[in-house]
Amino acid sequence: MSRILAGPWATQTMGDMGASVIKVERPGMGDDSRIYGPPFLKSTSGGDLRQTPMYLCANRNKKSIAVDYTKPAGQEILLALAAQSDVLIENYKVGTLARYGLDYPSLKDRFPRLVYCSLTGYGQDGPYAERGATDPIIQAMGGMMSMTGHQEGEPGGTPMKAGPSVVDIAAGLYAVISIQGALYHRDLHGGRGQHIDLSLLDAGVTLMGQQAMHYFMSGQSPKRMGTEANGGAPGGGFLCADGDMMIAPNSQDLYERMVKVIGLPELATDPRFDTNPKRVLNRKALKELINEVTSKWKVKDLYDAFNAVGVPCTPINTIEQVFADEQVVHRDMTVVVPQPEAGTVRLLKSPIRYSETPLEHYEAPPATGQHTDEVLAQMLGYDTGKLSQLRADKVIA
Repeated sequence: MSRILAGPWATQTMGDMGASVIKVERPGMGDDSRIYGPPFLKSTSGGDLRQTPMYLCANRNKKSIAVDYTKPAGQEILLALAAQSDVLIENYKVGTLARYGLDYPSLKDRFPRLVYCSLTGYGQDGPYAERGATDPIIQAMGGMMSMTGHQEGEPGGTPMKAGPSVVDIAAGLYAVISIQGALYHRDLHGGRGQHIDLSLLDAGVTLMGQQAMHYFMSGQSPKRMGTEANGGAPGGGFLCADGDMMIAPNSQDLYERMVKVIGLPELATDPRFDTNPKRVLNRKALKELINEVTSKWKVKDLYDAFNAVGVPCTPINTIEQVFADEQVVHRDMTVVVPQPEAGTVRLLKSPIRYSETPLEHYEAPPATGQHTDEVLAQMLGYDTGKLSQLRADKVIA
């Protein structure tokens, strides 16, 4: 019972690993992310389908049923499915499902083995509990935006949102981890499930990691550093004649190799730069010296030269370049699967690589209610007459 990104990312990950996932959508509307276009996936006839990049990225390996949970007959269906399920995950505002007897307190005694995961903006309690939130709001509130973007004083040096929806994705992954832990505890200690209270804000604050520790230790909020490394110098984006290069010489030895390659070996013994703490204090001057030289190199030539001596580096790739990169191609990170209305659709694969149980099964994200009849017939024994009546009553679609 989740939509948009954090919850669907969690359930997709579980589906990748072999869980049977039933996606409950609203009749007609479906998952909110279905309208987050253009672009929209095209049907074989050229029309727009209700499948957008955000929907497609988080809903493979699921079956979709369309059920109106606000109607008693819809609640009956969901309760019957809960009776056969290990996990229920939802991301409705606090109190919404309680009005329909579908919240954890209403279910915990009736279904004692159920692991119930709630994913909300701010958690189940506290002064903001009843508010909604989105990834960009939490990036701002949780501190991420204050540390992302060009440095103060540089052109465009204002707080900036990270490109990907990193808070949503992190919250989804924390949901998977916590659900696995709850299932393990249930099966090891008497068979009782529990409630998981996850919030985007908690996940976003947790992502502050070393930046939070910087504040705890110094009493000062970290500043925006653009592409520069958090813990060492030099490190970050450097100019080339035909593009940009990300370089991370994260040890003294690698720093010395780097400056030798670019023809500035004297920087290894320069008293301003001969240790990492000195380089951090003088990073601006050091970067200017290095940029002056690297800006005369072509990206490929510098990339090859650094790789020849083991200095970590990469061109700063566009998404198109990512999927042309020989390592990404070798790792086989995409898959083309059949899609009933579009013919086929290209999807990302899971990064999980098991040696004994490889993740090889990928199904296209479903249309809204694509599996309603199949799931209700197979799991609940509903016959065609009952399905027809529920559809006529607008309980299912």
